Amino acid sequence: MGELLAVASALCFGTTHFLSGLVSRHRHGVTVAACAQAGGTVVSLIPVLLTQGANAPPSALVWGALSGLGTGVGVACLYWSMNQGPMSVVVPVSDVTAVGLPVLAGITLLGDRPSPPALTGIALGLPALWLVSRGEPSEPREPREPRGPREPHEPRPGHGRGTNRSHPAVVLALIAGVGLALHFFALARIPASAGWWPVVVSRAVSVAVILALFPATGASLRLPRRAAAMAAVAGALGTLATILYLLATRQELLSVAVVLSALYPAVPVLLALTFLRERITRPQAVGLLGAGLAIGLIALN
Repeated sequence: MGELLAVASALCFGTTHFLSGLVSRHRHGVTVAACAQAGGTVVSLIPVLLTQGANAPPSALVWGALSGLGTGVGVACLYWSMNQGPMSVVVPVSDVTAVGLPVLAGITLLGDRPSPPALTGIALGLPALWLVSRGEPSEPREPREPRGPREPHEPRPGHGRGTNRSHPAVVLALIAGVGLALHFFALARIPASAGWWPVVVSRAVSVAVILALFPATGASLRLPRRAAAMAAVAGALGTLATILYLLATRQELLSVAVVLSALYPAVPVLLALTFLRERITRPQAVGLLGAGLAIGLIALN
């Protein structure tokens, strides 16, 4: 059951990124992220109201806050890195870091002992994630800067200009990966008895972190109503994905749940292929095949 919850989480995470990517084609990605996280915060209150708002111990709220800190830093730095260097570099670096660190922590710190088939699936999932994440900057699943006049020295969003631009982009991508890794790890430390308030705290803290980074990223609070609505829907799905992942970690090893949930980049690729009739690259096709094999092997755990 834990594997199914993790895969469902990946489907929701992937759809969230697809919708956010569509909005971010013409709007600042960090603005879209802030709107999505705000919408997700509102949705996170629903489980609290439905369950009469069970009191969470302070330690669980701290883990929720750490999760939100990781989400905020991860999302903001990921979108920022896309404006500093090639998306085909920064996205795989961020994704693999976000998965590899929790897997390592689960095995070394939490004593996770996946079965041999599951270990094989985990080992296969990391390169599959790298391959699936690689794509052209025109893909809708990646956020972009809003269109408009640019200074002559300013590079196009998602494109670096020489190694002097790629280096800071990779650094930002690594920071994003560490932030998202913290998000995955912290959620897994929230006990089932804590209820849903830690998720609310996580969403709220992520909004605060992203807003605090607005001056550095050049983002604006303004977003048209239709774009804001789509971003809010994406945020709602993101909260659902977070809840499903949290439930998965309560029934499955962290090293297994995080890999399955983090295979979400395959979802925007398939959605773009189906609804936007976009073509996928050969490495992405290989990555999709590897992701499918990884899921099958991990299911044998």
